[in-house]
Amino acid sequence: MAEATATTMEFEELADFRQRLRAWLDETLPSYEGREAESSKQFRQALWDAGFLGLTLDPAYGGRGLGSEYDKVFREEIRGRRTPAVADSVTAGICAPTLLDFGSEAQKKAHIANMIRGAEVWTQLLSEPGAGSDLAGLQTKAVRDGDEYVLNGQKVWTSGAMNAHYALCVARTNPDLPKHAGISMFIVPLQGTPGVTIRPLKQMTGDSHFNEVFLDNVRIPIENLVGDENNGWRALTAMLTHERLALGAGTGAGGAGAGWARSDSRRLIDLARRRGLDQDKATRQDIIRIVVLERIQALMGQKMRDEIAAGVTVGSKGSVAKLASAILTRHASNLGMVLGGPAAQAWDPTDQSGGELAEASSFSPMTAIAGGTSEIQRNTIGERVLGLPREPSNDRDIPFKDILQNPMRK
Repeated sequence: MAEATATTMEFEELADFRQRLRAWLDETLPSYEGREAESSKQFRQALWDAGFLGLTLDPAYGGRGLGSEYDKVFREEIRGRRTPAVADSVTAGICAPTLLDFGSEAQKKAHIANMIRGAEVWTQLLSEPGAGSDLAGLQTKAVRDGDEYVLNGQKVWTSGAMNAHYALCVARTNPDLPKHAGISMFIVPLQGTPGVTIRPLKQMTGDSHFNEVFLDNVRIPIENLVGDENNGWRALTAMLTHERLALGAGTGAGGAGAGWARSDSRRLIDLARRRGLDQDKATRQDIIRIVVLERIQALMGQKMRDEIAAGVTVGSKGSVAKLASAILTRHASNLGMVLGGPAAQAWDPTDQSGGELAEASSFSPMTAIAGGTSEIQRNTIGERVLGLPREPSNDRDIPFKDILQNPMRK
């Protein structure tokens, strides 16, 4: 009887949470109507102040410490509503979980709450011109100088660097070790830091979401080292897992989601109706395929979020979610162009939504590249999920400075 009473009380608390959230959204969202794109930061702060962000986050870092079922209710209630972005995928979905895994207590208490509520924007300094898919081949150096590290190098394809306050940067601290062993991770302040130069990269959408970042004798205190020196590959591997989960399954520190992939089926259904194609059998079948893929991905994402909350290591499942997200995005954007017809390629310049389909089509290839290409995800799935042999590597166990055609080689 006692167990049944506890279950009933728990259900009533969850039901009360749902009701309060629903009432809050009904009251709050009208004030954001028509300005969703530019009001994400304010919306996240409002959610945080109302107690609806950081749901599963440890109270030691500003969260509420609730179970994953509350995060599930949040996602259910917000799904289908037109809202500003609930979370920054990179900040809350990738950098915050990595800092929670490997950061010092001082680092976590200084930054985690600000990351979740949108007060701080973070990015990753990972890829380099000569180290993209093979991140262990990175050339950026970090040299210890007293109580500081001095960083020199170039990063590229850095998401949102122009507006970021901080970055998690991986750099080589010991070239005498094999390439996976001599890497460390650092917190690098980006705004106003001497030696940091950020240059935007123009995309075919016309936006400049990605950037190249130059680090020229950038000095940071030793307190900014994340984890142990020369153990950065372990932190980087965890970060990549968080990245694939965030992009594919919508995970994020403290719950409330952080995925780039957002549902397209409702927009496709509306478009089919406007074009008079909603009764066309081929169109209906194409839309059903998108709906099924969305539902599978949502269930897969929820399963992984539940496993994370339960302390289960999801590992390479993140690659499955990331690959599924890229496939879904490509199919949805292609169908949008088909349904839009000529209007998807030429539109009245006074129509504010006129270029949405073309932009989605131009943007969608990025989802198959960012966070590791679909080819990399397939390799990971083959090796770590299906148990297929690893690809051969002849430079894994030799000192990085001795690798042929390596600029660091003496």
